[in-house]
Amino acid sequence: MYMRDRPTTLGELKESGWKSRSVKDELRANLIDRLRGGKPLFDGIHGYDDTVIPDMERAILARHSINLLGLRGQAKTRMARSMVELLDEWMPVVQGSELNDDPLAPLSRHAKDLLAAKGDGTPIAWVHRSQRYTEKLATPDVTVADLIGDSDPIKAANLKLDYGDERVIHFGLVPRSNRGIFVINELPDLQPRIQVALFNILQEGDVQIRGFRMRLPLDIQFVFTANPEDYTNRGAIITPLKDRIQSQIITHYPESTELGMKITEQEARTTRDQRERVVVPGLMHELVENIVEAARSSEYVDQKSGVSARLSISALEYLVAAAERRGIITGEPRVQARISDLLTVAPAITGKIELVYEGEQQGTESVAENLIDEALRRTFRCHFPDPSQKRMDGWPDPYAEVVAWFEDNELDLLAESSGRDYEAALNTVAGLAKLVDDREEPIPPGERGLWMEFVLHGLAEFSRIGRNGFTASVTFSDLFSSLYFTKDDPAGEGEEDE
Repeated sequence: MYMRDRPTTLGELKESGWKSRSVKDELRANLIDRLRGGKPLFDGIHGYDDTVIPDMERAILARHSINLLGLRGQAKTRMARSMVELLDEWMPVVQGSELNDDPLAPLSRHAKDLLAAKGDGTPIAWVHRSQRYTEKLATPDVTVADLIGDSDPIKAANLKLDYGDERVIHFGLVPRSNRGIFVINELPDLQPRIQVALFNILQEGDVQIRGFRMRLPLDIQFVFTANPEDYTNRGAIITPLKDRIQSQIITHYPESTELGMKITEQEARTTRDQRERVVVPGLMHELVENIVEAARSSEYVDQKSGVSARLSISALEYLVAAAERRGIITGEPRVQARISDLLTVAPAITGKIELVYEGEQQGTESVAENLIDEALRRTFRCHFPDPSQKRMDGWPDPYAEVVAWFEDNELDLLAESSGRDYEAALNTVAGLAKLVDDREEPIPPGERGLWMEFVLHGLAEFSRIGRNGFTASVTFSDLFSSLYFTKDDPAGEGEEDE
């Protein structure tokens, strides 16, 4: 229905056959239509098809208020925002109403007076569903007046009204969200006395404003989000409020690396120029995701705080930028992301993890580098035999020729080397190309050099060869030689023995 076809007065609205229904009934009816049509509840939400989404659907069908409980970066706010798509596209309200008054069941003094004066000639406005969503981040400084409302002395003076007149009320966010969805993020951060102000709204559906003998039976779908750590660290959802929130739904992180990669690739914000200039092979996506998985099991990272999907998203964006920078420096129009680019992503990791005491002793940069190392080890085991395992008698060591080459040779890989120089250097290592080519799973076209570098880092991680340096350049050598060097002193130019 186009705007010009919609009723503009109360009389026309009645003649159209439009009927009032609560926002929860509206969400329920539109969800039923989606389920019957086989359409997904949420677009772009992955990994919740058998867990969170069915719970959300049941809660909406039950017409419940909802608390989404989970660690950081589990798409809680995104799901709440996506519920807007279950609302009718357009909703009629009494024109000029602060509370989105239903023309057939007005709440505010303004709407009631207008209807009494104009009857069926009362003007009707139409509100799009995008305007029926309100979101508030709970912070300790939020007041009852912010959420519910209070008397406004300026309004009283301008209208020359007594403070006891309800027309001087300045309504808060909750009443202004009437007939819509209201979301409070990080609910435990609300002070207990502010949480108490939500009791009546959740239980009885009405709101009482201080100093006025009035009740407003509001029609709101409430959605809350909370981190389970908040219950002990910063605050708590008080028990009577928890009791009034009808459904609590537990969210979780992706249950597989493939799902995590899908989410990261979807959410990463790269420019069109970057997508045209930089190629990110599947191996690099896997390595980035394994950094997150390593963080979620690291003894140095506070697991109660969680490790957000934003870590892998930021790491992928940083990886693309590192490859792009290299391409700009070397003058190559198109470049491929490498392991050496991955080694630079520590700045995208350090701000995304909360460390325990042992991690703080190590230092955030050191922990970030450890996570990258662990990601290399995890990923290497998925694609090649474990170099640390002893081979059975009669079984050849697939890495023997490569390891033997490093007994008499070294290889320097510069982070800013051109693609031609990069592959030429790798091809000097005896047996390396054959090792990659002999994999059961064929190497994707154009990725041979990447996989050759990957093998070297894998062998270094499992102490079969040595590796020195980390960002500007990496030197691979025999394990014994590497013991004389450190990341801080890659050239071995430390103090001489006296």
